[in-house]
Amino acid sequence: MNEILVEREPTHYTAAEIGALAHLYRGEVYRSTIWRTRLDNTTNWSVVSLGAAMSISFSSAQASELPLLIVGVLVWLFMSLEARRYRYFNVWRARARWMERHFYAPMLRRDGYDFGAWQETLADDYLRPDYHVGYLTAMGRRIRRNYLWILLIQTAAYIGKLLIHPQPVRDLVEFTSRADIGPIPGEVILALGVLYISFFLTLSCFITRRDAVNVRRRGGGVGMG
Repeated sequence: MNEILVEREPTHYTAAEIGALAHLYRGEVYRSTIWRTRLDNTTNWSVVSLGAAMSISFSSAQASELPLLIVGVLVWLFMSLEARRYRYFNVWRARARWMERHFYAPMLRRDGYDFGAWQETLADDYLRPDYHVGYLTAMGRRIRRNYLWILLIQTAAYIGKLLIHPQPVRDLVEFTSRADIGPIPGEVILALGVLYISFFLTLSCFITRRDAVNVRRRGGGVGMG
């Protein structure tokens, strides 16, 4: 009578498989560390650019406040680059965190390994690699973490420059007139500034709320991204 071979679900990892997963985890941590350094670089560029603009504008009472506006373009550019880099970083970070939660944590707690759907999720991510978050989500998270404070400091510096130089402002009319840039009235410049800050603040709040909803939907668990 011929024996019937039945394919069985694995109940444990072999030593070779554990070694392979350990090397895979090390690789993902290394890549996430490299990309995290690249994130820090763009943040540092934004801080240095803002510091240089503040130094120029506050160097004397007659110095122009225009550098504080121009630096906003640079900050936006660095923010855009950082959001793009964050999408890459998030892939490596999510994979490493996924293995920590489903492989290393059960091993350390001696609860036994979980041979559930997490392996299929990780395998699919390697077979069909893609970003885990959208561009606006990435930007909203970076604004929440770093750039909101940079933008608020830029705004405070610009308003402070208008208020105190070349002498303390006396009324609202004088304040808005100091914001004039060539033929563009100060009211327009200030209104654009309010829209600029409001957009990034709204985006940050929206992404923060949506992330919180996603966490509650998963029951507080960790997802890929």
